[in-house]
Amino acid sequence: MELTVVNPRSGETVTRTTIAQPHECDAAVARARAAFPAWARTPAVERGAALSTAADAVAYAADELADCNERETGKTHDDALGGVQAAVGTLRQYAQLGPLHRGRSLLGAWDATDLMLPEPRGVVAALTPWNDPVAVAAGLIGAAIVTGNTVVHKPSERCPATGRRFSELVASCLPDGVLENVDGDASSGGRLTASPEVDVVAHVGSSATGRMIARACAERGAKVLLENGGNDALIVDDGVLPTWAAQQAATGAFANAGQICVAVERIYVVSSVAEEFLDALVEEAREWVDRIGPLVDERHREHVHSHVADATSSGARVLAGGAPRPGAGTFYPPTVIAGCTPDMLVFREETFGPVAAVRVVADFASALAEAADDRFGLAATVLTPDMAHAQEAVRALPVGTVKINDVFGGAPGGSAQPRRASGHGFGYGPELLDEMTTMKVVHLSSPPQ
Repeated sequence: MELTVVNPRSGETVTRTTIAQPHECDAAVARARAAFPAWARTPAVERGAALSTAADAVAYAADELADCNERETGKTHDDALGGVQAAVGTLRQYAQLGPLHRGRSLLGAWDATDLMLPEPRGVVAALTPWNDPVAVAAGLIGAAIVTGNTVVHKPSERCPATGRRFSELVASCLPDGVLENVDGDASSGGRLTASPEVDVVAHVGSSATGRMIARACAERGAKVLLENGGNDALIVDDGVLPTWAAQQAATGAFANAGQICVAVERIYVVSSVAEEFLDALVEEAREWVDRIGPLVDERHREHVHSHVADATSSGARVLAGGAPRPGAGTFYPPTVIAGCTPDMLVFREETFGPVAAVRVVADFASALAEAADDRFGLAATVLTPDMAHAQEAVRALPVGTVKINDVFGGAPGGSAQPRRASGHGFGYGPELLDEMTTMKVVHLSSPPQ
């Protein structure tokens, strides 16, 4: 069987690749398993140096990777190049942090030594997404490799050439078998997930797929790391500057055509600023029309529009956009919907498109209560001049990341733990090194004299 990827801007075929058969998936895992003992014994500083060399290789091929990503997923070139640059930074970060990753000593008897030693877990299956394929892969693969694991990487079937090329660049700097790549679809990912020789499955993608992976790993005792869907809320509080709040909301909802894990999905605006905010948000939507690329494919565009159609059929009002753009490609315009209610799909599920769905509420307390009432738990943003409200939001919102007055802010090296339907485990940052290792407790006691 063959994977065919078309350019979402033109509809032209850009990638054809063969789906890995079960025996090919098994062979890739076997090669990674065979390479594991020697790689685990390689000094951490040497593993870090190899990853640093890999970062240089990716940096040298940045334009090539960005071009490939642009053709397969429709990202703008600047966004695609930014993702590659982020990947280079991540690889370099882990190249430095890996050799510093350490265990602990414990206080025991005077004549004994007690230690906790971090050890690599084994073979890691890294299942990476299409919306930021290079940056996400760099995090999972970099953290796994620098801590002594070996990896089998399966990129999304929506961007197999981008994922494969990234794997080739990194693997060229490593011993054979340390990083394998498998082209495939859900069946290939399922084969890797079920393999008894895979010790960790790290998945970034949909919640439905994440639940299947979690069940499969639970049955055989493998570790699972999941960063899955989100339904991130944005609260616009009383007293904020409406035009600034609209800029923040537009960035959160429309960047990368809304195809970001932590994109703004639900907007709650306090009634006192609602009218000015909505007017400004409509203006922002018009300005974003020529700044975003297409959705990744026609199937996804149909999904996004189904959420908009569901909202309008239930009484919501489209203030901007709201229908697929005619002509070639899978473009969908920046869309603003007012009058949304909690039962609409745009508020219950992840739309993952350039749709700003707005609900007007009476006050901050109402906004906070409704924002917290959700089965996902990835991130949320609060725009407020009231620090008491900010503190309350930090405590009350059941999500892994709360952002105050900056929809995409965050310090380098930060990390987060998604919750509930959004997954679990640290997916990036220094803490990912802990996820990729396991602790062995050692007790060394003196023999009797």
